[in-house]
Amino acid sequence: MLSPAEELVTVFARMSGVLLSQETVTTALELVTHLAVEAVEAADAAGITLVDAQGRRTTNAATDPLTERADATQYELDQGPCLAAWAGRTGVRVDDVRTDARWPRWASAADDLGLRSALSSPLVAGDAALGAVKLYARTPNAFDARSERLLGMFAAQAAILVANVQSAEAGRRVSEDLRGALRDRDAIACARGVLMAREGVDQAGAFALLAARAQREGRTVHATARALVDATARRHR
Repeated sequence: MLSPAEELVTVFARMSGVLLSQETVTTALELVTHLAVEAVEAADAAGITLVDAQGRRTTNAATDPLTERADATQYELDQGPCLAAWAGRTGVRVDDVRTDARWPRWASAADDLGLRSALSSPLVAGDAALGAVKLYARTPNAFDARSERLLGMFAAQAAILVANVQSAEAGRRVSEDLRGALRDRDAIACARGVLMAREGVDQAGAFALLAARAQREGRTVHATARALVDATARRHR
């Protein structure tokens, strides 16, 4: 039997391909759930919950519809092991939903779905709690301390994967904004001229100032350039 460390080496070798190819967040999360089931043999199903800045919870990937229903019940009732793992930033194990008294309404619903065990671990990258990865099993006492350690190590690396892919997606959106801005040559050229005259910099310096201003204001370069040109025109009327 492979040790947890050896199993993780195999799993993360496959995950590294996602980082290198910059797949979409959804594709990456689907891969993570299937790898989680492979890594913890006792698991029958897996899913990933992501929580956005507004606190909205969504199951962004699941190995089967049963996982989606179990997760949806947690969101509806606002209770359950996955949400507890995310909120507390710690692993949560349910040995048997029929005897666990922490989330009675969710436990009853999970039992109705045919689920008896659950294991959740938070996805934490830096200071950000991104959500949680969870495993479900149809038998009681399916997970042990070794499963907890393995899923915890898995979740730590999966969180980095999710954060990196999200950053790549955000970077591509910024790049698309910049490419669109460059097509609006007139506004940018005028704004660049204003900054060259005002700040005494060359063309490259003026564009750098414009891009920095756009980032501070949370707008596209083109929108920032248009606002600068309009403001300058009003001052000289």
